[in-house]
This record gives sequence, structure tokens and C-alpha cells, in this order.
Amino acid sequence: MKILDAPITVAELRTMAENVFGSMVKAVVDVRREILAVDADMHADLESLLLDDGSDQQDLWGINLHPDLPTQDTVEFDSMINVRPSQGNRSRGVDDPETRQRIVEIVLKWMI
Repeated sequence: MKILDAPITVAELRTMAENVFGSMVKAVVDVRREILAVDADMHADLESLLLDDGSDQQDLWGINLHPDLPTQDTVEFDSMINVRPSQGNRSRGVDDPETRQRIVEIVLKWMI
């Protein structure tokens, strides 16, 4: 479990995926700080790591990364931490298209 401080390769993500879920890595994105935490059993653990590091709850979104899929399918929006009726997000996904796009842009910035 770590907050990225340098870009991560697809090969590194593949290794993380193989060690836990097989083909997927859990991640949490801070859309304000444009940072990414990866590699935990639960999104909530990554969320806590980022909160301890100074992130604000409303800026954090849980995703799954699929390093073996084509770039446009790498990011999967599915996490219990995304259920936030007070922010207008009533699903495990990310309902706002602008926020989804922002998350994808941040993820692609960190992946090499």
C-alpha cells in the first residue's frame, strides 16, 4: 500500500495485481491533489492512507485498475467509498462525467 511519488509502469501494476487480485489493483485518487494511492485489499485502507496524508474526503474516489486491458478500459469506477449521497453520488461508481474524466486524466498521468 503506497501513495505514488513517481510514475508507475504497467509492469509494476501487473505485478501488484498478480499478488492480490489476479488482474486488478485497487486505487484511490485525490482529484484535488492529483495523487494516487495503490495496492491494498480494500479501497478504505487507501482512503485512510490519503486522509492521514492530508487529503479531504470529498476529493477521494475509489477505482480499480486493470493493467492488462486497453488504455480506455484500464480504469473501473467501482468502490464502496464512492457512495456519497451528500455529494450527489448514490452509486459505487462515479456519477459525474467531469469527475470521471478528471480521474482518468490523473491516472494516465501516473502510468507510464
